[in-house]
Amino acid sequence: EVQLVESGGDLVQPGGSLRLVCTGSGVTFNSRSISWVRQAPGNGLEWEWISTIYSDGATTFYADSVKGRFTIYRDNTKDTTVYLDLNSLETEDTAMYYCTSGARYPRFRGTWNVRRDDFIYWGQGTQVTVSP
Repeated sequence: EVQLVESGGDLVQPGGSLRLVCTGSGVTFNSRSISWVRQAPGNGLEWEWISTIYSDGATTFYADSVKGRFTIYRDNTKDTTVYLDLNSLETEDTAMYYCTSGARYPRFRGTWNVRRDDFIYWGQGTQVTVSP
């Protein structure tokens, strides 16, 4: 069993930056890949996959929409924490951001519209709002 808790969401102006934090608990957290997905307002039951980091901490993947602007990493001194740095934020980045794990059928490239049952574990989400 893995529990995930996100934090760091906020209201920020276009061009600004934020750092999202995913804190996990459970005996298998360190051995799991961790992903971030987001759900924009009005997107119903679909989420947009953003990024994934493997348990080795060195293997990472990004969606085309955020590549070069977002960075995912794990803190080796804090085995239960994964970060997502958001830079050059755009109004289109406004969404609820979720930390997830346990991908059933991974598609860590390009564009991936995620459904709820594509991941086993979900956090409660943290809101990012980008507005002038």
